[in-house]
Amino acid sequence: MPRSKKGKRGSSKPGSLRQEVLQLSAKASLKGIKNGVKGESGASDDELTSDILSHCSSASESTSVLEEGTGGEQVDEQTAQEETEDKLKQCIDNLMDKSTKTRLAGLESLRQAFCSRVLYDFLTERRLTISDCLERSLKKGSVEEQAAAATVFTLLCIQLGGGDEAEEGFKLLRPIFTAILIDNSASIAARQSCARALGLCCYVSTAEEGEDLIKSLALLESVFMSSYPNRDGTLPTPKPGSPGLHSAALQAWSLLVTLCPTSRLTVLLDLHLPKLQACLQSSDVNYRIAVGETIALLVELGRDIDEEFEVEDNEGLSQCLKSLATDGNKHRAKNDRRKQRSIFREVLHYIENEDFTEEKIRFGMESVYIDSWMRRRIYDAFKEILESGVRHHLQFNPLLRDIFGLGPPLILDATVKGNKISRFEKHLFNSAAFKARTKQRNKVRDKRADVM
Repeated sequence: MPRSKKGKRGSSKPGSLRQEVLQLSAKASLKGIKNGVKGESGASDDELTSDILSHCSSASESTSVLEEGTGGEQVDEQTAQEETEDKLKQCIDNLMDKSTKTRLAGLESLRQAFCSRVLYDFLTERRLTISDCLERSLKKGSVEEQAAAATVFTLLCIQLGGGDEAEEGFKLLRPIFTAILIDNSASIAARQSCARALGLCCYVSTAEEGEDLIKSLALLESVFMSSYPNRDGTLPTPKPGSPGLHSAALQAWSLLVTLCPTSRLTVLLDLHLPKLQACLQSSDVNYRIAVGETIALLVELGRDIDEEFEVEDNEGLSQCLKSLATDGNKHRAKNDRRKQRSIFREVLHYIENEDFTEEKIRFGMESVYIDSWMRRRIYDAFKEILESGVRHHLQFNPLLRDIFGLGPPLILDATVKGNKISRFEKHLFNSAAFKARTKQRNKVRDKRADVM
């Protein structure tokens, strides 16, 4: 109810019920005083009545102020929401500005806003406008603007929840992502951003057919396969910046592999595992790590298909992983050596013993367990794009909650907070929900197997 109406409702007029109550209260108090302290004070009845009415009126006004204060908080919240939306509208307007600097500032502001909060209702009405602006930036913008536009579009898909709206936008911009990604003359930064966008947007899109998935997989393969060994078994000399691009393409590809039906997955395992094993000798530490994590993921998926699954050269792979897990070459940076040893110890333990180091992510009153390489790849993909906002989206974004089997966003009150379930129960619930969701999605994917 608006404050103006509330003020009228709380008003006091002569002859009103509220005034009569005040007078009755005054008379009752006056009667008590007559029987008690009147003789001591010597005050008249009229003076006492006037004082008591004044006191009651003051107390009532205090109550009215408190009531208005509560309403004021709601108004302040609404005002803050309106101010936020006004700022976002201005950012969207800035995307159409002639100045590159203004457009970049608008893209950065939208990126931060999309990462830090869920804005589905606001964006649903403006998605076409934003998509048109991002398309223009991708086609005609500078290197920095192209990279920023690809990132913002990925966040837009996540905000829209991967429904029909996100699918429609992805079909519109996928050809542009493709053109930039395969253009060797384009900047590495723009191509990397487009590779990530292609992987995540395809992942969250709910397309019923497998065409988008197949085309995206093939495109990403064409990028990172240029790092595969030559016919003589030697690795090609990497061009400046290419390891970073190959890493982005490989990670986006491995995310999409988690969606593949069994028939397609078997072909991919046979084709890529031997080649990726050779890439563990790459000179770039980040690419080596991306390759190692992808190998672990592919082996895990292979074991899901067949419990007896093994890599063709399992002994050679183990030796290579042991070497990387204990690498002490002084010509490599200390932090790089530490990071590499840590990752490859985990990969080695999984390959040899199927032992995965579980990780627990807390957010609000909940937590999610990262207990498999597939789950880690999915979480890392969203964490990379959402950054510190990933926990907020895990708590409130229905898309992420569905992907990780968390159910609808929780509305907690004091009684719920007092009845926490145990850590083990949470773990069992998360694991069961994730497996159930994976099975459900696999049923849909199997229907697309013929298209694959």
